Amino acid sequence: MALTLTTPALLFSAISLLLLAYTNRFLALASLVRNLHAQYKQNPDGRIFGQIKNLRKRLLLIRNMQVLGITSLLLCVLCMFLIYIQSIMIAEFIFGFALLLLITSLALSVWEIQISVNALNLHLGDIEDMDKKN
Repeated sequence: MALTLTTPALLFSAISLLLLAYTNRFLALASLVRNLHAQYKQNPDGRIFGQIKNLRKRLLLIRNMQVLGITSLLLCVLCMFLIYIQSIMIAEFIFGFALLLLITSLALSVWEIQISVNALNLHLGDIEDMDKKN
């Protein structure tokens, strides 16, 4: 396969959209953390503390997803520069590494989504339990 300037450039839009999605998830979680923090200060409850612990783990995952995605994008730019200066072998290695970082970022995204779904299922279980009591 011949590595040209357009090959790493193809990832720009995909990585940019991915980073936008990661940032939106981060902002939503940050808002939720602030709300839960205020609730916990008003009424210290173990369930809220457990939710905050869960959110801390998710925030860490999202941070790592963002770092890996940004690093992948930077390596794509470096790859393009290396292609420009005719360092094809190094560019191929850098591009492969950028792809691995992107794959890792996506895998962390799947993990974070699983944690999110599990947390939502716990909330739904609480609601179902309350409904059965009534």
